Amino acid sequence: MSISIPRGTQDILPGEVEKWQLIEKNARELCERFQYKEIRTPIFEHTDLFLRSVGDTTDIVQKEMYTFEDRGGRSVTLRPEGTAAVVRSFVEQKMFGNANQPVKLYYMGPMFRYERPQAGRFRQFVQFGVEALGSADPAIDAEVIALAMSLYQSLGLKKLKLVINSLGDKESRNAHREALINHFQPRIDEFCSDCRSRLEKNPMRILDCKKDRDHELMKDAPSILQYLNEDSKTYFENLQSYLTDLGIPFEVDPNLVRGLDYYNHTAFEIMSDAEGFGAITTLCGGGRYNGLVEEIGGPETPGIGFALSIERFIAALNAENIELPVNASVDCYLVSLGEEAKKYNVRLLHALRLAGFSAEMDYLNRKIKAQFKAADRLNAKYVAVLGDDELKENKINVKSMETGEQTQYSLDQFIEKFKASLI
Repeated sequence: MSISIPRGTQDILPGEVEKWQLIEKNARELCERFQYKEIRTPIFEHTDLFLRSVGDTTDIVQKEMYTFEDRGGRSVTLRPEGTAAVVRSFVEQKMFGNANQPVKLYYMGPMFRYERPQAGRFRQFVQFGVEALGSADPAIDAEVIALAMSLYQSLGLKKLKLVINSLGDKESRNAHREALINHFQPRIDEFCSDCRSRLEKNPMRILDCKKDRDHELMKDAPSILQYLNEDSKTYFENLQSYLTDLGIPFEVDPNLVRGLDYYNHTAFEIMSDAEGFGAITTLCGGGRYNGLVEEIGGPETPGIGFALSIERFIAALNAENIELPVNASVDCYLVSLGEEAKKYNVRLLHALRLAGFSAEMDYLNRKIKAQFKAADRLNAKYVAVLGDDELKENKINVKSMETGEQTQYSLDQFIEKFKASLI
């Protein structure tokens, strides 16, 4: 009986995983420059965390969570997103009392959603995200957006579009909520069951519906921008001013609605404009979530963050035909001719690795020609050939695979000389 991989998951094999490692490395280095510190939270949490934070009207909670009872009868859920767990840790570990504020964190790891697998979307996917907690300044909203844009641009993506919107403060959202209910209610029976259930609970989520997005009522639905009070207008204007100062182009889309209930004020998405990328163009989404910390039991604390999928990042790179500068070579491949030479090469291989080189040797007792072919497949920069005769003479022959030039070194000076040749 053969066992296959679960639907909606993938094996990331050598040759491909190096791309992931490069993206992850760039993300970590960028966060270091922006002064965001890594946080690692559990892969599963109490289900109540996501019910309270993500919102019970969202598709994530209603349809997509992997939830089960543990042996103690407790309901736990594989994390479907990263923000709720980070905020839970912020509250539980009392990071709101840290001397350095705002608290700036980033995370990277697998998330789980039971949704229909499609291009660039998986049931287990890897998410990178940042959260800045403790500041209500629109300048930090601009910083968070700039970090996201910088990560994509650092690896060569050019066909990007930043879309922003304001969801307003509580007063503005309440006014908009009433307007949406009045707009949709007379014809709500023409909408899907999800939209009908959202009408009273969270009517703004109707604007995010994929099934009814072409309905005529969607086209002239009341815009949140019409209901922003003066504070919300000023906040949004300041954000736009900061983005302009940073040289980051953007578009305002009043229909942009993030899928999670805790967002307010700033909402944004970064999209790919690359030809052939697919119908779902969103690469990254985020926004401000004032009120989420209190919902999870902490003190009043504003927050802003974003999350992106590494899978979709790679899909965007592929759409723009960008080859990542992945180092897939070996510094030195040791070729052995004879049993004594092989025994010596085992020790020499270990010494090379301890000296900081990537190195490999033959473990299949192949002929010299096959060993050279193996070195070539590994894209070895140099091949060092040691035979029993050379071993007796304390010598080793080194060949540059790029130029074909051959040099002979004494064995006791080989690593030192080899290091000098690579500098």
